[in-house]
Amino acid sequence: MKILYLDCGMGAAGDMLTAALMELLPDPDEFVRRFNALSIPGVRIEKERAVKCGITGTHISVTVNGIEEGNEIHEHHHEHTHHHSGMHDIEHIISHLDLSEKVKSDVIDVYNLIAQAESRAHGVPVTEIHFHEVGTMDAIADITAVCMLMNELSPDETVVSPVHVGYGHVKCAHGILPVPAPATAYILENVPIYGGEIEGELCTPTGAALLKHFASRFGAMPVMRPQAVSYGMGAKDFQRVNCVRAILGETADETDTMLELSCNVDDMTAEDISFAMDRLFEGGAREVYTVPIGMKKSRPGILIRVICTEQDREKIICLLFKYTTTIGIREYLTRRYVLERETETLQTPYGEIRRKISYGYGVTRTKYEYDDLSRIAAEKNISIDEVRKLLEGCTSRK
Repeated sequence: MKILYLDCGMGAAGDMLTAALMELLPDPDEFVRRFNALSIPGVRIEKERAVKCGITGTHISVTVNGIEEGNEIHEHHHEHTHHHSGMHDIEHIISHLDLSEKVKSDVIDVYNLIAQAESRAHGVPVTEIHFHEVGTMDAIADITAVCMLMNELSPDETVVSPVHVGYGHVKCAHGILPVPAPATAYILENVPIYGGEIEGELCTPTGAALLKHFASRFGAMPVMRPQAVSYGMGAKDFQRVNCVRAILGETADETDTMLELSCNVDDMTAEDISFAMDRLFEGGAREVYTVPIGMKKSRPGILIRVICTEQDREKIICLLFKYTTTIGIREYLTRRYVLERETETLQTPYGEIRRKISYGYGVTRTKYEYDDLSRIAAEKNISIDEVRKLLEGCTSRK
């Protein structure tokens, strides 16, 4: 599974994310040429080599009508330096660009996150929001570029680290505001963030909205095999390297990050539980099993435990509530170690039979498919163990 990990230990902004993701492509210069050919009114981007704290990365500069716009990261601009654009203006610009419908939709969704946050911060309807800090053409360029790049990289999962937002105050169109700025704080609701010891605005509304939109989840770097690493540099210098680091790779085949969903019941029959287990497997559960337990007032009960992927969480929770009598479900994040698996078809005197092969960690195991064994056993009126003995020495791979 292709996985993208974004290390936001120095926050995030649109230009930093653009640079980091662009450097993961086989030909970043070709992307720059293609992006500039979109002809976003007056906008051009350029990539340049940047070195911070001894680390080499890429910085993206945006010019509008030949003038380099002020970098959004770590500071906001006074109101008079910006065009004032509402959602209608943004949608109009994006609708006329030569982009796929998926990318256009992503761009508008990111802007909607920002608009909703600004609406809450200022106490006005979304239709009255004017993007003082993020509605300019340079921000449109950053958001569009990141949406294009995510579409081209197409990771199966995007994991984002806890976001360093900095501390202190920031000057913007409305005055002096605390860090993170109010809109940024609203966007980052339910996202793990921290202030750290760096004074300044490390995560901007644009960066926050892009992370919120594209993140599959937030947390530590998963077990993965890196295939490309890049550094998207910010404009300012700090005592730490000011960058977003992007790592693109494959998840390690021998590990899976899974969820355990479990509940206790004491008023279901064995038939009811069996029916529920079948529905859970149909819904995508990887494992379902029961354990006899003692419950309140010394009543015997059953623990029902389901192993599933994070993507199937909501579906499995709904199935548990629908097909069991539980009124509460517990969730645990867990990691399982699994062997590599494949199935081969063998030609035998008794017909085709499938054999499962599992290997890794210095071991190899083989096992015939039960349905095939039982078919042969029934046809010959012998035991399954006798079928296994018949198959030894007479199988050949087809």
